[in-house]
Amino acid sequence: MTTQRRSYETGHKPKCLVIVDDTAEWDRAVYYASRWALRAGGGVVMLRIIELEDQNQQWLGVADIMRAEAEEAANEALDRASGRANGIAAITPERVIREGDPTEQILDVIDKDSDIAMLVLAANPGPEGPGPLITTMAQAVGSFPIPITIVSGDLSDAEIDALS
Repeated sequence: MTTQRRSYETGHKPKCLVIVDDTAEWDRAVYYASRWALRAGGGVVMLRIIELEDQNQQWLGVADIMRAEAEEAANEALDRASGRANGIAAITPERVIREGDPTEQILDVIDKDSDIAMLVLAANPGPEGPGPLITTMAQAVGSFPIPITIVSGDLSDAEIDALS
């Protein structure tokens, strides 16, 4: 990563990157990022990553059908998350859909948008652990190009309001 962050330079505004996935706690990350954007005068970029299991099913267009279904599901998830952000902070988030390895896609989105100043993730509060994305990110946090904020999945709206 060599892209210089420009979030606070003239003509730019800081943005949070939020991952919208299928976990129960995605809403906590969206809530925090939306409240932060409202207070900081920033924006929110919502990323949905499509991970297709078997790319070898090229015959009979099966892979194309799988990709189309995954993209439709991604758009539905981003619609829900965008509606939530708009309801929280009257903002319209940017929406990005990527396909591939989550860590690679997150880093690429950050690299391509020099206004992204923070990654916001939400942790699963259950005994099974914080979630695979946070576990993976923890390994790269020492060399990550921007700060990572991890919001507890147990925090209420009122508790997040007090923090953001």
